[in-house]
Amino acid sequence: MSSKSDRHYAIGKKNPNLPFHPAVRAGDYIFVSGQVSKDADGNMIVGSIETETAGTIEAIKRLIAEEGATLKDVCRVVTYLEDTRDFGRYNAVFRKYFDGALLARTTVEARAVISTRIEMDAIVYKPQSDD
Repeated sequence: MSSKSDRHYAIGKKNPNLPFHPAVRAGDYIFVSGQVSKDADGNMIVGSIETETAGTIEAIKRLIAEEGATLKDVCRVVTYLEDTRDFGRYNAVFRKYFDGALLARTTVEARAVISTRIEMDAIVYKPQSDD
């Protein structure tokens, strides 16, 4: 079992039924698995594309905060939209959260394995402290 003194460890509460972690710290990078719109207690937030986009980004924000990172530390995002007709509305919410961000992004149309309008994964660059 790894600990935070290691340079490679899991972040977030793992679902025991899934063979992966919500995020993994590997040196100075945090790799965030696909996140969907959930509240702080892990309950799905279902609604418009705007609601689900905000809920998904908030889920990422909470997860990376465990490592002292913020959305300004995100350097790569991949977004999976259930319906590309939602792109403009999703993009407007994304822009509010990542205004002025220096990041690379890919957005594709794909159906998630659960019922959701959107799923996002991310790569975060947040150097580890030496303490």
